[in-house]
Amino acid sequence: MVAAENRHCKHRIRASYHSFREKEKRIADYILAHPEEIVHSTISQVAEKLQVAEATVFRFCKHIGFKGYQAMKIALASEVNTGMKDIHETIQEGDDEQLVAEKVFKANIRTLEETLTIIDGNDFKRAVDMILSANRLEFYGNGGSGAIALDAHHKFMRTGIPCISYSDSHFQVMSASQLTEKDVVVLISHTGTNRDILDALEIAKEQGAMTIGITTLAKSPLSQGVDVALYTVSEETDYRSEALSSRLAQLTLIDALYVNVSMQRKELMKKSLTKVRKAISAKRI
Repeated sequence: MVAAENRHCKHRIRASYHSFREKEKRIADYILAHPEEIVHSTISQVAEKLQVAEATVFRFCKHIGFKGYQAMKIALASEVNTGMKDIHETIQEGDDEQLVAEKVFKANIRTLEETLTIIDGNDFKRAVDMILSANRLEFYGNGGSGAIALDAHHKFMRTGIPCISYSDSHFQVMSASQLTEKDVVVLISHTGTNRDILDALEIAKEQGAMTIGITTLAKSPLSQGVDVALYTVSEETDYRSEALSSRLAQLTLIDALYVNVSMQRKELMKKSLTKVRKAISAKRI
């Protein structure tokens, strides 16, 4: 399977857009608006058209994870040739409640569909195997990502693998300092640049722990620092941040990991689920 960083040009541009400088945003906007023209243009033609240096175009291509302009063009051409079209259903002030709901649902569906296209099967399998081999499993996330970490803890508790989640940065680094090479930590950050998460990652790596990152497709310190990076894609609108719309994709990635681990721990899962269901049943009237 082709590595995620060598494909999906438009996804990578959207994922990195917030970090672009003014000239890079000019290049990004032009590529998204005129992909067919870019495919048939040289780097010199693009630079002249946008009144930027060729080196600026080249650095832009490197910024979004390609080796150069030609590699970016090849990825973009595959999207154009397979009919991958941009679908923008921006919420307008005049939209009624039902139309707003429809647009939100469609945006969520699109986020899941686009995230599915960038899952690298080899990396995903590595993440599953790492979790299966773990003596202990921990999930770290701050802010909105903390809720995702808590949901992951809630799911994986049923697998019988000792696990916990932390959304407090002090607890994260304290717990990371106690990890071993037989433990796995999953770090969740949409941007992949959250300082607290990166601090926890550094400490976990010092202890030899295996690390998995769940983050946006853009190249980031988190995606480059973990043993395995799993990516999500989403787009920002006037009424919904990119980070907010990525939550559903993050939750679904966690679900996919959980189901895979559960299937391979079938007998152990049965025992664990029996205990969980018995304990929960006492809470019902």
